[in-house]
Amino acid sequence: MENYIDKPMKNTGFRLMSALFVVRDKFSDPMKKIKKAKVKRGDYVLDYGCGPGSFSVAASKVVGDSGKVFSADIHPLSAEKIHKKVLKEALNNIETITTDCYTGLKDNSIDVIICFDMFHMVNDQQNILKEFSRVLKPNAILSLDCHHMKEIESKVVDTGLFKLIEKIDKTYNFIKTI
Repeated sequence: MENYIDKPMKNTGFRLMSALFVVRDKFSDPMKKIKKAKVKRGDYVLDYGCGPGSFSVAASKVVGDSGKVFSADIHPLSAEKIHKKVLKEALNNIETITTDCYTGLKDNSIDVIICFDMFHMVNDQQNILKEFSRVLKPNAILSLDCHHMKEIESKVVDTGLFKLIEKIDKTYNFIKTI
């Protein structure tokens, strides 16, 4: 089996994407997807492929002081963008992780993983899914939202690590089965 290594996009591309997400967020409130992912007060959330942090900030507001959001992305500029938002909004429950797969989080420590609008870009989806399973608590939620979900759904279920529990519009929620 080949080992695929993901690489971050160019800085210019990341900055352009971040600017587009500002516009996107004005027309499509990130909080809507956070609600579909079943994030609740006190949860520990991993926002995997968080980009500039739109969903991390929304999740942070839901989980409150008793919860925490781990914002993980392969691009180093992601952490910078999120730190600026944390300071601007006086948030104290977001921690950034720069990674292409392994999060460094403890086994069975996460209540919800949100992975929105990016899973189709991951080269080694099987290893990412194994990492998600490792960090999720038993029966915890993996929430994916991607315009390629028809192909992705079977890849997730076929691992045997997750079971689809619901589809809400384009958001697919799975539970950890092992």
